[in-house]
Amino acid sequence: MQKFIYTSFVLFFVLLLSSSFIDNKGKQEPKKQEPKKIEVKKQEVKKVEETKKILDTVKEKTVAKTEIKTDTIVEYKGKFKPYKKNAHASYYADRFHGKRTASGKIFNMNGLTAAHKKLPFGTRVKVINEANGKMVVVEVIDRGPFVKGREIDLSKKAFMAIAGNKNSGNAKVTLEVLQN
Repeated sequence: MQKFIYTSFVLFFVLLLSSSFIDNKGKQEPKKQEPKKIEVKKQEVKKVEETKKILDTVKEKTVAKTEIKTDTIVEYKGKFKPYKKNAHASYYADRFHGKRTASGKIFNMNGLTAAHKKLPFGTRVKVINEANGKMVVVEVIDRGPFVKGREIDLSKKAFMAIAGNKNSGNAKVTLEVLQN
């Protein structure tokens, strides 16, 4: 590879010196001497082409990694059993993002988590919005809500997944608990 670069540099330099120069009047001066012919081996050219191909594939792979977003489907073993109908659900305030929950986990408002007063930590709960039928499965990681009449607090992402109106702060939902 280094030999190819060196030979191409030498070839360029020789061609530059041996080419005809144009004076200020636009007349060409005669060539002073013939350029030396430098032979480039075909193997070196192939190596450069292979290197270009490798670089192109690396670029394609990095572009593919940044552009492709995969969606996963989670299957739960067991059945969801009805827990409560006509329950009021709300979502956590943003100020709790990054803080430790009652279970010891860090609260992430972009995760599918929830807070419930009585259900054990780690319980999977299917939350179904009664108004539009949208549902989400969340994991209980905290205690709450501490507002009278509310049954479950969802993370912001989980609530927005089921909310009919993005400006609303609470919804009537049906809760189903995953039984193993």
